[in-house]
Amino acid sequence: MLALSGVDAGYGTFQALFGCTLEVRTGEAVAVIGPNGAGKTTLMRVISGLIPARSGTMTMQDLDLVATPPHNIIRLGIAHVPENRRLFPRMTVEDNLRMGAYIPMARARFGERLEFVYDLFPRMRERRNQLAGTLSGGEQQMCAIGRALMSGPKLLLLDEPSAGLAPVVVERIFELIRVIRERDLTVLIVEQNVQQVLQVVDRAYVLEAGSIRMSGSAQELSDNEEVRRLYMGL
Repeated sequence: MLALSGVDAGYGTFQALFGCTLEVRTGEAVAVIGPNGAGKTTLMRVISGLIPARSGTMTMQDLDLVATPPHNIIRLGIAHVPENRRLFPRMTVEDNLRMGAYIPMARARFGERLEFVYDLFPRMRERRNQLAGTLSGGEQQMCAIGRALMSGPKLLLLDEPSAGLAPVVVERIFELIRVIRERDLTVLIVEQNVQQVLQVVDRAYVLEAGSIRMSGSAQELSDNEEVRRLYMGL
C-alpha cells in the first residue's frame, strides 16, 4: 500500500531523515520506534505532505506521493493523527469530527461515518456537544482518531497516540488500536511506548538519528536483546 525508498527530509538547513526505506502492506499495522529526536514525527509529516521530501520516492497504491499536492494526499486515503492531537478546542466534539469529513467523498457519507466513529468511541457520542478543549487527555485522543477516521481512510497514521496520558488511559488507547485493526484498517504508528506497541502491530522499524537501523516482525524485535535493553528497560 505505502512504500518509501531512500527518502531524505528536513527543516531548512537541518536534515532529519537520511535515506529512509519502509513499506506498509494492506491490512498491516506497522510501528516506527526510536528515541526522542530520531525523526519519527518528521517521517509522518513527510508521508502526509506537511513537509516535502528532498529526495527519494514515496508511493501510495502506486500513486506518486512526492508529486501529489499536500491538500490532495487525504483524497488518496491517508489520514494523519498528529502528535499532541491538534483538535479545535473551542469547537464541539461533533464539529471536530465534521472537520474530518470535509473532502467531498467523505461529506457524501457523513452520517454513515459519524455512526461508525460513535460506535467505535461511545464516549464521543456522550460528549458530542462538549467543547473539545474541555475533554480529558484520553478523550481528546479518541476525538483526534475519530476525526481522522471520518475521511474513510485506507491508511491511518498515528503519531505518539499515548504521549502525555496516564497509564490506565494508555491501556485503553492501545485497546482501541486493536479494535481499529479488527475493522480492516491499515495503520502506521509512531510510538515511544515500545513494549506495548509491539503487542498490537505486525512489524516494526527502528529509527535512529534519521535512519532506519533495524526492522522485523513484532515478535523478532520484542525478542531482540538490543531493543529490549535500549527501549524496554529489560
